[in-house]
Amino acid sequence: MCPENYCRPCGFLLGLPFALLSMLLTFIGILSWVFATLLICICPCCICVAALVNFALGLIKTPLNVIRLFTNQCPC
Repeated sequence: MCPENYCRPCGFLLGLPFALLSMLLTFIGILSWVFATLLICICPCCICVAALVNFALGLIKTPLNVIRLFTNQCPC
């Protein structure tokens, strides 16, 4: 059995379609992360590309953040 704080199946089920939609943002994040990483390897003087890498990593974590948001908001 899972602890009472973490077992919220209604929140998980409500957040699942939105997490699946946010997977599109994850793919965009992966592509931009690869592009920015290659650009940093070619020209390490590009400081603004580091911001793009951080933004891409945020996009990659989006589905997990969506699921956490829904499970924390739903009481059951």
